[in-house]
Amino acid sequence: MPDYLDHASGVEAQFQKMALERQLATTARAQNQHAHSEKYCLECGEEIPAARRAAQQNVTLCIECADDAEKRARLTR
Repeated sequence: MPDYLDHASGVEAQFQKMALERQLATTARAQNQHAHSEKYCLECGEEIPAARRAAQQNVTLCIECADDAEKRARLTR
């Protein structure tokens, strides 16, 4: 039984790594293509508040998605 759990855990870790790499690649492409902030989050599609776009240049993610991306990045370190 532990072998199945170990395998499932490994598969889950691979999927998380792939999702993070995809998000980082999307963000990098967006930053290279756009010299301005996005109006809508590239991750969830929700509108990014105007105050956030004005306060920070090249914003591509809403606060919630940016927090999630930072948490995922910390987990992979």
